Amino acid sequence: MMKGKAKLELTWIGKENRPKLEPRILLGDPVKSYHAAHRVTDHDLFDNRLIFGDNLLALKALEQEFTGKIKCIFIDPPYNTGSAFTHYDDGLEHSLWLSLMRDRLELLRRLLRNDGSIWTTIDDNEAHYLKVLLDEVFGRENFVANCFWQKVYSERMDATGFSTSHDHVLVYRKSSDFVVGQIDKEQNAKQFNFFDETLGKHYRRRSLRKEGSESLREDRPSMWYAIKAPDGSDVWPIKPDGTQGRWRWKKENVSENATLLEFVKKDNRWEIYVKQYLDEAASRPPSTIWLQEDVGHNHEAKLEVKAFNPEQVFDTPKPERLLRHIFNLSTSEGDWTLDSFAGSGTAGAVAHKMGRRWIMVELGEHCHTHIIPRLKKVIDGQDEGGITEAVEWKGGGGFRYYQLAPSLLEKDKWGNWVINKAYNPAMLAQAVCKLEGFNYSPSDGVYWQHGHSTEQDFIYVTTQNLSHDQLQALSDEVGEGRSLLVMCSASRGKPDKYPNLTIKKIPKTVLTRCEWGHDDYSLKIENLPKAPIPPGQMELLGKEAKS
Repeated sequence: MMKGKAKLELTWIGKENRPKLEPRILLGDPVKSYHAAHRVTDHDLFDNRLIFGDNLLALKALEQEFTGKIKCIFIDPPYNTGSAFTHYDDGLEHSLWLSLMRDRLELLRRLLRNDGSIWTTIDDNEAHYLKVLLDEVFGRENFVANCFWQKVYSERMDATGFSTSHDHVLVYRKSSDFVVGQIDKEQNAKQFNFFDETLGKHYRRRSLRKEGSESLREDRPSMWYAIKAPDGSDVWPIKPDGTQGRWRWKKENVSENATLLEFVKKDNRWEIYVKQYLDEAASRPPSTIWLQEDVGHNHEAKLEVKAFNPEQVFDTPKPERLLRHIFNLSTSEGDWTLDSFAGSGTAGAVAHKMGRRWIMVELGEHCHTHIIPRLKKVIDGQDEGGITEAVEWKGGGGFRYYQLAPSLLEKDKWGNWVINKAYNPAMLAQAVCKLEGFNYSPSDGVYWQHGHSTEQDFIYVTTQNLSHDQLQALSDEVGEGRSLLVMCSASRGKPDKYPNLTIKKIPKTVLTRCEWGHDDYSLKIENLPKAPIPPGQMELLGKEAKS
């Protein structure tokens, strides 16, 4: 009999295969970076980061600086549905998809603050496996909620079986320090911009006439009927273009909820609206059911993308109102947010408008065709869509663009690992500091101080072959009470002669640390390690080889 709690783990082929990631440095590009021409407010943020490159390597690159600093992570990973998406290879074999997600989730967890949280959108195809995987990485006790987002506003009549109307939003916390936010009355006040004098409540209008798909008379004939207007005339659900539409409610519901109806005359024709009242409570706990009328839907998101790139629209973008809801529940102004599957850049755009700091990572070319144009419009105050009006966004701030440096080591023509020729002395020093766990902070006055781990422990990186005299001079300058790690190509001194120096050779000392020269860990089958051959099959192959 088992005592205590048994740990539930998800098992799949290849789970034991883990990449040995190289902690790359990030190279800034001032040309692709962007900022407003002047400050708009005193709270403008300019230190946001857009990283172009493989997202697993990018997360590893962020680890040293941002471990324990991110308040909210939002990811919208490929759903592994088998669909032929333009921007992602979204059809990976199940076990491979889990390995790729596990490797990313473990790094993401390290980046979170203790009071931070991660919000992952996913569909039914992998949601329940991902739930168990998240239990394993974050701890089952740190599961917060499985929210259901209504991603469409009507059923698909061509669906086989069920018409899928929702996605999951799996919410996990780093620790019990996380406290989910409340739904503040002020968050929705701008939508509820009408006031009922009789009841003393704010409300918003929603057309009683059905809009969008399945909104014609022929779609639901029983929803075509007349409603009496205040002047006694008959109001039919006719669209502004003259098309015969239909009502949202059945006829009996109209009489039962007559007090909720509001008649408004526009252009000599009556429009009928349903009053939706703002809750009286100042705040309330968030629900796990997220209706499209409150947080947006896929079609709304596509229209937002079309506003800055009408030629290439994503298949499944997320609406800005969805991200606003998530950030309202999980962050405050100035907090760091992270999206490592940036897609069209919705998370960064919303975080920027809400006064949150943001980091986005994207490998696809849509980093340049979608994200940068979108962010430029946001910064210039020219993005009129999404949540702009709701949060009264006027523009401002900026971001820095980075790309991953190439691998530190490359093979020469004889197959030997050598330092990459693309690295200049400053890049080499920064990269080796990151590998050895030192903070890169080169001194202007002391040539051998490239970084430090404590106030008395330093690192010096050079491609020189250091002689005994050079090492002795270094030891004398470092002096007593301080220590120096010397990373050099070669040395001709005896290490035990310099008690305050530790001498290591590069690249020899780092050869086994990482998978050098591996630039792509993206969600593509060809980038994944092959599953191990079962023992029985291995024996069979051995016999066949002998015969």
